[in-house]
Amino acid sequence: MSLRTETAPVHPATTRPPTGGLRAGRATRSRRGRFVPYVFIGPAGLLFLAFSLVPIVIAVLLSLRDSSTSIGDGEWIGGSNFVSMGSDPLIVTALRNTLVFTIGTVPTSMAIGLALAVALNRPLPGRGVFRALFFVPMVAAGVVVGVVMSWIFNGDYGVVNNLLEALGLGRSPWLTAPGWAMATLVIVVVWTRIGFCMVIYLGALQSVPAELKEAAAIDGASRWARFRTITWPLLRPTTSILTILNVVFSLQAFDVIYVMTGGGPGFSTTVLIQYVFRSAFIDARMGYAAALGLVLVAILLVFTLLRQRADRKAEEVL
Repeated sequence: MSLRTETAPVHPATTRPPTGGLRAGRATRSRRGRFVPYVFIGPAGLLFLAFSLVPIVIAVLLSLRDSSTSIGDGEWIGGSNFVSMGSDPLIVTALRNTLVFTIGTVPTSMAIGLALAVALNRPLPGRGVFRALFFVPMVAAGVVVGVVMSWIFNGDYGVVNNLLEALGLGRSPWLTAPGWAMATLVIVVVWTRIGFCMVIYLGALQSVPAELKEAAAIDGASRWARFRTITWPLLRPTTSILTILNVVFSLQAFDVIYVMTGGGPGFSTTVLIQYVFRSAFIDARMGYAAALGLVLVAILLVFTLLRQRADRKAEEVL
């Protein structure tokens, strides 16, 4: 007779951590995570508050007063500054000059930028050097460009007039005649902006599928036909965005105009932003200048909204 001793299996004891501690830790991390985005956007928010929102509020308060130097002086006149714009002949001149300047710079710089982008999108020797040379004027300071161009287009000793005289074409009053002064500003601004348009169009051209152009070439389509039927339709979203950006740049153009002509001769090159500066710091009409500035901000806001709409359309196409 054998005795069998049976022992019950021993299961290791399982220990479960208290759920209260885990929940408390998760809640703490959750609360901390809520503040992380504000830490990152806080500096940008403070900069926006200090340099955008507060100046706009001050401009609104100034536009409602007959102020000459600051927000503390002058009487409260309500919307009289805005009403005065309707009878101001100079604002009509400034708006007309702004329109002429915008029409002269925007399509011209975009057309030349597109032509350069198409030319430099091909495998050419020294392509990178040419791209950099055309883009350099865009990164140059406007004051520097204005000083250099004032010397180049000077009516007495300028390089351009000396070259024209050497060719037997005679001198031109580039900066001293009303029509010539505006044309000179358009030429200078277009020269500084074509590099920006070229770079934007280059990025868009490199995103065009090569298979589509190769298929069209196999079918016998010419280079112009391929550009007109394939490349240009795909560039339309980029063109819309670039148009709005260039319009905004033209409305904000101040430094080159101020250095080269100062708004003259007479008021032939006084654009809207130049008239705001003149009203504030030359005529000592700070309240009226603030009202003019708000009108300019409203125009820029409209084009900014159009730009956002164009961005959304471009994203939908992509």
